[in-house]
Amino acid sequence: MLWIKAFHLIAIVTWFSGLFYLPRLFVYHSMSADQISKDRFVVMERKLFWGITTPSAVLTVALGAWLLLGNWSFFMSWWWMHAKLMLVVLLLIYHVMCWWYLRAFRDDRNQHSHKFYRIFNELPVLALVAIVILIVVKPSLS
Repeated sequence: MLWIKAFHLIAIVTWFSGLFYLPRLFVYHSMSADQISKDRFVVMERKLFWGITTPSAVLTVALGAWLLLGNWSFFMSWWWMHAKLMLVVLLLIYHVMCWWYLRAFRDDRNQHSHKFYRIFNELPVLALVAIVILIVVKPSLS
């Protein structure tokens, strides 16, 4: 199980690297005025999303499920695991939103400013901090 945990952590790191960098590309893309830059960002965003971020998300969820199923009754008896899994669901929703914005940029129908994407870019940081605290500290409610 330690190998599964190690690869789960590697997948998490690469998934978050994509979740941090892709919205940053959206910031720069939304500030671009010339078509050459816009076309370059479309390619960069697509390669990052489909080549790194999405495969890492799939591996993160698959390996996490494997670890969870390995000791289901233990993990599911703790509130912090339920909270952590809810945060993972929110991250998956965020991931889908990134795909939605990627398509909007690709189709030249982006509706948001660079300021919106700067704020959007910070959301996974909050999830990461909460998840690490929940998994490492395992806080009690009493």
